[in-house]
Formats: sequence, C-alpha cells, structure tokens
Amino acid sequence: MAHDGPYRRSAPGSQPAYLHEPYGSTRKRAPLKPLVAAPQLAGELAGPAFAASDLGPAHDDLTAHGKGPVLGERIIVSGRVLDEDGRPAANTLVEVWQANAAGRYAHRGDQHDAPLDPNFSGEGRVMTDAEGRYRFVTVKPGAYPWGNHPNAWRPAHIHFSVFGPSVLTRLVTQMYFPGDPLLEIDPIYNSTPDPSARKRLIAAFDLGLTKPDWALGYRFDIVLRGRDATPRER
Repeated sequence: MAHDGPYRRSAPGSQPAYLHEPYGSTRKRAPLKPLVAAPQLAGELAGPAFAASDLGPAHDDLTAHGKGPVLGERIIVSGRVLDEDGRPAANTLVEVWQANAAGRYAHRGDQHDAPLDPNFSGEGRVMTDAEGRYRFVTVKPGAYPWGNHPNAWRPAHIHFSVFGPSVLTRLVTQMYFPGDPLLEIDPIYNSTPDPSARKRLIAAFDLGLTKPDWALGYRFDIVLRGRDATPRER
C-alpha cells in the first residue's frame, strides 16, 4: 500500500520502553534526552546482503555440530517472518542463540556453575524461503540466574535476530515457551506494557510440527513492523 497509515506504526504499549526500572540494565543504557533523527547515509542503506551459500551446511540444526549427541530435550522451532501486511519476508537472515539445556551459554562471560555441553554451541542461522519460513532444530534451553534482583531467574528463551536489507533494519527479540511460571515475574518479558503484545513473544506448541518419537514442535512467527509487530528487545 502506498500510504503510510497509522497501522504501520506500533500500537501504544506494544514495544518495550527504553527505560524499564525493574530491568536494571535499561537504567544504564536508556537515553536521558529525546532522540534525534539522523539522516541515513548511502552506506547504511546498501546491505549487507546474505545468501544461503554464505551460511554453510547444517547451521539450521544446533544439535549437529559436536562429536556426540547434545544433552537435553530436542525441539523444532519454526515460523514465518512477515511484514505489516502479512506478506512474507523472503531470503531474510534469521539468527538464533541460546543457553544449553542446563541454562548456560557457551561463552566465557557466563560463569553460571551449570555444566557446559561440549557438543552444543547454542547458535545457528538460516535464510527464510520464498514464503518467509524458517526452521531450526535445537534443545529447549534451561532457566538461569541473572542477578538483576534477589533470586532472579530468566525464563527459558531463545534469542532471535532478523536482518533486513540494510544495517539499520535489524530486529532482535526473544522467544519464550508456553506455561513457564517465571514469565509473570521476569522484568525483560514484562517490559512490554501491553499484555496482548507480550503474548506474541510466546511460541505456540504445534503438534503438526512435532516429529513423532523425536522432538516437540513450537511455532513462532515474527512480524517486523506495524500494529502487530513482534516486541523488540531493548
């Protein structure tokens, strides 16, 4: 559609505020003055361009890169990347990263005393197909302590990064799992004020996506902008 109507903007309360007091990190990085619009330069609008050939083999399967089987509950995560009109975002790079089944990241900065899994790096990437679909095989991540407040634990989640046609068009968000009791007390999840928008961050169990005797399936669609846009990570 040619016009830029209000439906193309996020609905009030559907995106996290830059400053959400219960989420400690936002107190350090939230802007203290009104944002200033800066002109977009040609270099910022031209790329990067990605192709499936850049990714290498099996980057959509986070369980396939070790010397043995990964630990934990194997799952399949799939969905579509869409624009505000429901049109697919084809040939779009989707990246994920996550903790392992014990709730620890394969990163030297993570000093949680949960065990590492030598066969699980916790990162993957894939290009969407012509219908905007992506699919990952991974394990369900564990909860972990994060020190934001007394007895603070992050719910199980997977980080998503979706790259658009330029370095300025990147969406970063998190996917959560249905029925997690930690969601109602998690400051990051609750930094999105609108309850209906928060629910867009929770994947849906999908029996059709589930592979018998092998892995449960979860559906998680990502809407890039508009009134039904997926909440971004601040």
